[in-house]
Amino acid sequence: MSALIHHFVVHRLIVNEEEKIQAIPRNACLTVTPEIEHLAHQINHSFNSKPGKGVGHFVEQAPGEDDAAGKDVSGFATELGQFIAAQNQGQDDLEDKFHSLSLSATHRLITSLIETGSVETGFLIFCQYEYLATQYLMIALLNTRAHVEVNQALELTSKEHLDLAKMQLAVRIDLTQLQVQPEQQRYVSFIKGRMGRKVSDFFMDFIGCEELVDVKQQNKQLISSVDAYLAGESLNREEQEQHRNEVKSYFKEKIDSGESLSISELSGRLPADSASSHSFEQFTNSLDTPLEKAIQPDPAALRQLAKFTGAGAGVSVSFERKLLGDRVIYDPQSDTLTIKGIPPNLKDQLLRQSAGFHSDSDE
Repeated sequence: MSALIHHFVVHRLIVNEEEKIQAIPRNACLTVTPEIEHLAHQINHSFNSKPGKGVGHFVEQAPGEDDAAGKDVSGFATELGQFIAAQNQGQDDLEDKFHSLSLSATHRLITSLIETGSVETGFLIFCQYEYLATQYLMIALLNTRAHVEVNQALELTSKEHLDLAKMQLAVRIDLTQLQVQPEQQRYVSFIKGRMGRKVSDFFMDFIGCEELVDVKQQNKQLISSVDAYLAGESLNREEQEQHRNEVKSYFKEKIDSGESLSISELSGRLPADSASSHSFEQFTNSLDTPLEKAIQPDPAALRQLAKFTGAGAGVSVSFERKLLGDRVIYDPQSDTLTIKGIPPNLKDQLLRQSAGFHSDSDE
């Protein structure tokens, strides 16, 4: 990520001796060093790589008005708006203001944890950065993982590092879209949770975010639309696979950059019906449920583009899409799948099992 890091600060959440969640705050923002830039890049990359993210916006609330539970759900949005205003005015004490914003948000998170009866500890990171002319605010709660190092004297030492691979509590706010196009209500994206648990139970509550878009469902609809569109074109199997690979490349570009994919841009990469000049974008607009103009790409969709996969009743099957109709034949009438050229390791297991059956029958 070739990004400009504006502010970076980290606080810590612990469970104290009284078994209560407590914040150990840092007294100021960190100086942006190459190490901080590298960490910010890793956090952003880890966030982009997480599948099944949600998209939403700040809950709209009149000044001084509380929600049904008596909570000021717009407090974080108000404070963030004040910080953005100070930044736009070019005020000199932005670093102090960002630090204050992070402290206030940390206390709001603790309140949300207490109210929901949740217990989460770790390092709470706030990072404001600019990437591709877009301003972002990333908030992530990370835990650590022990690892062993060997020094030049061949001595072993145990150290802790931030476990980015298991980052499950994170939210990224598109500050540019928040200012320019707030009416689209898609400027907040977040990891939805682990094991079916929604982060919105507490993590999204403290910033007052309301989920608007089901990213996973949007991507599923998009992939289905691509398949339907290519199937309707006068293309052979190789040509369809070529265009599907183009879609995969476009997905990967957007996932790596953290940007939303554009149906218009994607349409430009797909063939148009030469007879009717019917583009993919026009095709999606004609659907009963048209696709959104901009969709946040889900990394899981890449696997759908590359493979057919399914599991149930003790059977798990996965194969590359390009093999359908060639090495893999599906007969919908008999509901059977024929595989030509079974993988060697599977074939070996089947042969050994078959030999065992014959041996038993001989006895």
